[in-house]
Amino acid sequence: MLDYPAVIIHGLDDVRAVLRLGRAVTLISAPGAGLYAGCGWWAALIGQARAAFPDTAPVDVLDCADGTGAALAALRIGVPRLVLWRGTPGADAVAEIARAQGGFVLDESPKALDLSQRGAIRRLEAWVQVRSGPGDIPDETR
Repeated sequence: MLDYPAVIIHGLDDVRAVLRLGRAVTLISAPGAGLYAGCGWWAALIGQARAAFPDTAPVDVLDCADGTGAALAALRIGVPRLVLWRGTPGADAVAEIARAQGGFVLDESPKALDLSQRGAIRRLEAWVQVRSGPGDIPDETR
């Protein structure tokens, strides 16, 4: 489902650092960001990213942790690629709606470089170059 290296971003500076590399990537929100930052923040952030880097087409995934309501709100505003933890009540219904919108729901966040970790920005280019296939991405999608 995700063929590109995944990077956990926390704001516009992170997005710029990743997209400046000019490579195909998957941008993932911080764990649970759908609950505390909201889907509107995510949609706006990704919109700014696409406007600033129109020649890139990153895959973006909002992590909603165990927040079914947050996931449904995201789908309502057009954010169809989500993380919603396995076993969360209503997760199957959310996944069906996401698929109908051309998206998907992952049971867990894929292996990713978290740009909030010390030294991550120095490892970013190597991470994006090395992680280039679906082997690093979990197959457990609903």
